[in-house]
Amino acid sequence: MESFELFGNIDHAKHFIENIKTGKFLFSFVISYTETCEIPGVTFAGADTDSIKFTPPGDAEYLHYGYCKTIDKIPMTPDGKPTPAVLTKTALESASIPHLTINAGSKIFPQLPFIDTGLSFGKNILTQDAMTDSQVSHAVDYGRIVGRTLASLTDCLIIGESIPGGTTTALAVLQALGFDAKVSSSIPNNPVELKNKIVNSALERINSDHPYNVVAKVGDSMIPFVAGMLSSASDSSKVMLAGGTQMAAVLAFASKIGFNEENTVIGTTSYITHDDSANFTNLVKKIANVPIISIDPSLKNSQYLGLRAFSEGFAKEGVGAGGSIISSMIKTGNTSKQFLEIVEKEYHRLFAT
Repeated sequence: MESFELFGNIDHAKHFIENIKTGKFLFSFVISYTETCEIPGVTFAGADTDSIKFTPPGDAEYLHYGYCKTIDKIPMTPDGKPTPAVLTKTALESASIPHLTINAGSKIFPQLPFIDTGLSFGKNILTQDAMTDSQVSHAVDYGRIVGRTLASLTDCLIIGESIPGGTTTALAVLQALGFDAKVSSSIPNNPVELKNKIVNSALERINSDHPYNVVAKVGDSMIPFVAGMLSSASDSSKVMLAGGTQMAAVLAFASKIGFNEENTVIGTTSYITHDDSANFTNLVKKIANVPIISIDPSLKNSQYLGLRAFSEGFAKEGVGAGGSIISSMIKTGNTSKQFLEIVEKEYHRLFAT
């Protein structure tokens, strides 16, 4: 626990950690898509614009197989930096934490067994509504069913996501729900002006303060689905929302439909909690009495440029990386230094010539 930095209700965070030390963990990986990510400059989650839609299924396949089937290589940025799934896979395998994939609106289906919700991907919020109110309602209902089922199988349900462009839709939802949000980005030079332009345009279409209508106008299908999962799962299990900005939006929406705060934490990386271009820790504090557990995976000390890049502002978080690393450390007692040694072996396996 010495490796963790705690924010918000620190006693709650310590109690959460103590309660799950000897328990069972399950990682649920939710893949989704918003056409907002196709706006040039919004995201680096793919080698180019055409390949972005393959990032969520590629992440899922890599976690499952150690390689991808829908694409030739694991998801990368245009300049060759790897998906944070490298961190997640290493964390889960080092602690023998099982995982499963849930499709909540991915444009491309992964080639592996997954739970299919039948949800559609979100539309580009710059030009049109993301979804209909009924689609949001279905997403919440399906999330509640899945969350209730998975919670019955574990003591701590970790929920991660992969949705390119998701920080932009998250920003729109947070602002529409009344929170003064500044969000992180997958690149060091956060395209704040572009995101604000998209969000401001989207917010002009909002004509109701009903949370379902807000998410339908400016969100994506991942947000109501994961909020539904949290709502039911937190009734009977501990839940760790593994992520940054997107999970803040999930928390904001979940606060409108109800969930158990006492069983909930956010797990993320220090690259999110120490991001000066965002206000993550203060934002979460305003949304709910839910603590943040943050981990510095010591990637700045890596011998590999691709791993050091995470500490330099690329990706920062994603695929539930922070929460997965935290959970693996709680279960195994490993330190950040030990995690770095393991993840470097995986990186070498992937990229050694």
